[in-house]
Amino acid sequence: MEFDVAIIGCGVSGASIARRLSAYSIKTCILEKAADVSFGTSKANSGIIHGGFHHNKKHLKARLEIQGNLMFDQLRRELNFPFRRCGIIVAALHEEEMKAVEQLYLQGIENDVIGIELCSRQRILELEPKLSSDAVGGLYAPGGGIIEPYCFVFSLVESALKNGVELYKDYKVCTAARSGEYWEIRAEDGRVTKARYAINAAGLYADEISKIFGAEDYSITARKGEYFLLDRLTRACPSRVVFPVPTSVSKGMLVIPTVEGTALVGPTADAVEDKEDFATITKNLEQIIVSGKTMIPSISQNDVITAFAGLRPVLKSSKPLPGNWTDGDFYIDASQKAPNFVHVAGIQSPGLTASPAIGEYVKNILLEMGLSLAEKPGRDPFVENRPLARRLSPDELNNFIAKDSMWGNIVCRCENVSEAEIVQAVKLGHTTLDGIKYFTRAQMGRCQGGFCTYKIIKIIMRKTGLSFDQITKHGGKSRVLEAAL
Repeated sequence: MEFDVAIIGCGVSGASIARRLSAYSIKTCILEKAADVSFGTSKANSGIIHGGFHHNKKHLKARLEIQGNLMFDQLRRELNFPFRRCGIIVAALHEEEMKAVEQLYLQGIENDVIGIELCSRQRILELEPKLSSDAVGGLYAPGGGIIEPYCFVFSLVESALKNGVELYKDYKVCTAARSGEYWEIRAEDGRVTKARYAINAAGLYADEISKIFGAEDYSITARKGEYFLLDRLTRACPSRVVFPVPTSVSKGMLVIPTVEGTALVGPTADAVEDKEDFATITKNLEQIIVSGKTMIPSISQNDVITAFAGLRPVLKSSKPLPGNWTDGDFYIDASQKAPNFVHVAGIQSPGLTASPAIGEYVKNILLEMGLSLAEKPGRDPFVENRPLARRLSPDELNNFIAKDSMWGNIVCRCENVSEAEIVQAVKLGHTTLDGIKYFTRAQMGRCQGGFCTYKIIKIIMRKTGLSFDQITKHGGKSRVLEAAL
């Protein structure tokens, strides 16, 4: 297990870096501590492709956001993940908020945001008729969009693996030591990987990985964001992403259409000590509904089908870090203490939007560090467009059923997911309930898995040989069923 580059962590940053490096004739691997990719920060965010106006270009994250936004159309053509440029609006509900909106507009102009528009009351209500009648104006960025973040990560990883990258899951790094020109990276289970270069894309645990490698000293704390998910039948789903006027702490609570027709309301922004604290709190969820209704009055708690939380990695350092890092920015740089080690840390919003540009940025750092990168002959950047039962016409579905009867067995009736799609997910290595959910959408509908979970467990058992008490929700100790004593 000797590689040129080892990427630690396979969220959207690690996956983007892996896919970018897969274009070159080097040996690259991904070391992911979870049971599947995108199980960390990337699985539970807003799914927004940001418009490039929230941050000043003096910040690295703003420059990468602007560059990354422009890369998504080509990525969509190559990787076939759900993506739509629906546009973003910022709604001002009071005249005094228009001053902040004007500053965002001027910042967008400075950032060369294509088509950004300062809107009157009439224009903002024309763009989003479901907005509160209290709206006095706002901002419109037509280049903003929406995406399914976990589908994006799955597509990036599939493309990377297709072009020679190797993925090791359940690989929790516990030690790292130099051996000649290599890092020897040991997992808790005893596996050892040797790599000339190591990239720290470990999200919430980037501080721990940095310590293991003897690199720069900083801390990562978790900022929890809680969300409500609304049923696809809700009357409150907007046609565009709706932002409030941001504060100094966060961009505020949003109302977000999803590419699959549901809607998100949130997130909150609360510091928490536990990096595994995904609990939702009643008073926070009540606050989400109140804030959401302020912008879109038709939001109803009756439309809520689930609540969930995501954690964002906030980087803090008691002393200046090497390079040009400033508080609140991304920290992407070669270590000055650990040889051939690259930090990709503190990647919170707009990390999803910036991720394709992060891949390019890290590739350039590796070049500057001395890694030779020659284009790989025969590389195939495309991922096949897989059929989905919910998107097939009745005649098309009948044709699939004639060839494979599993297409006629609808396992998840809320999201219209067939047995054939579940089987395909398992064959691609998604053998946990959450892995199946993120890959297929089974369990994501109104009943939240109430009718289909048992069927999915049976399919996983049949295709993998696992017993029922070995099936987990998201790996590790998250077993769903226990054997009787």
